[in-house]
Amino acid sequence: MKILLIHQNFPGQYKHLAPALAAQGHQVVALTCKVKEAQTWQGVRIIPYEIKGASTKGIHPWLADFETKILRGTSCYRGALGLKEQGFEPDVICAHHGWGESMFLKDVWPKARLGLYCELYHLTTHPFVDFDPEFPSQNPAGDKLRIRMKNLNNRLHEEVMDAGISPTRFQAATFPDHWQDRLTVAHDGIDTNLVRPNPGARLEIENGPTLTRDDEVITFINRNLEPYRGYHVFMRALPDLLKRRKNAHVVMLGGDSTSYGSKPPQGKTWKQIFIDEVRGRIPTPHWNRVHFLGRVPYDRFLAMMQVSRVHVYLTYPFVLSWSLLEAMSAEAAIVASDTAPVREVMTEGETGLMVDFFDRAALVDRIDALLDDPDTRARLGANARALVREQYDLHSVCLPRHLDWVRHLGDLPARPPRD
Repeated sequence: MKILLIHQNFPGQYKHLAPALAAQGHQVVALTCKVKEAQTWQGVRIIPYEIKGASTKGIHPWLADFETKILRGTSCYRGALGLKEQGFEPDVICAHHGWGESMFLKDVWPKARLGLYCELYHLTTHPFVDFDPEFPSQNPAGDKLRIRMKNLNNRLHEEVMDAGISPTRFQAATFPDHWQDRLTVAHDGIDTNLVRPNPGARLEIENGPTLTRDDEVITFINRNLEPYRGYHVFMRALPDLLKRRKNAHVVMLGGDSTSYGSKPPQGKTWKQIFIDEVRGRIPTPHWNRVHFLGRVPYDRFLAMMQVSRVHVYLTYPFVLSWSLLEAMSAEAAIVASDTAPVREVMTEGETGLMVDFFDRAALVDRIDALLDDPDTRARLGANARALVREQYDLHSVCLPRHLDWVRHLGDLPARPPRD
């Protein structure tokens, strides 16, 4: 088949699928705004397109998000026309439509089958809205309307989508009923041969210690340190946790920006806001055992997971982080929030321990107890890795499912654009 991949940050979720399709003999082309010049990567021809246009000053705030998607969609459309003029006619288009790029591709190739990476449909009900009472909506009625507007991109894509794929049941279930018969649940996969226990792992802290499996290490990861992923809960647990665990080192990974949810007050970061809140209750000798790594290369991330005695994962009801499954694959003993996305992949007392997202005292108690119980840590870690290998392994489970899905997509009758 001729296969076109669309992702604004290619390869993104197609990191493994794209070269695997090329290795099967398919002609695979990626269209992306990430590169400036055409190039070949692992058998995949990568073609650039340029985003043209700018956001309108003074536009209604509910339309600002959709306007950026229109700009990307029309820019990608122009890039697709260029490909068509060169004679490229894809049988299948796979797209992460979250940024709008694929909105008009069926207008270029109406006979192509369009398969979407369906990450999330925005819902206006609890617990998707107002899950955390500390950050309530300032305009509950208006926010529901605004969130519905955010789904314009999803709705326009649904009209031309031939099939969709979601990484978890939780994420797939956010989409409306009339999507469900076209949705397949298949995770992107964890390379369990790479993400595995390593008794000899070492994590060097700049201007600090080198941590190994002999040290008491507690880890916490966010893409960006922010409330959506429980950063505020974990930080508020630190004073008691450091007081109880006199030798523990706490290692945190994540940036200073905002990935999800509301932004912090102007000129501030969530990271610093909660450091400032708790720092006065943490003596300096204890604070010296807290290490912020920022964003790190993947090998340092792996070392962090491999030296971890207890890994903490907290999240609102939202997209599940890959890092949780990676921590499980590394045989980390995990304490996680008892929220719906976590319950899909973890079982209390079998593959990890769970606490109410807001219960800081219970969080400290469970971390403390687990650090004193090496047998339980070993059992939970081994069970967690076994589950990931059985259900989420990249090479034996997930990649074959994605390849089957693309093959099935190619057999479907195409849904043409609708007026």
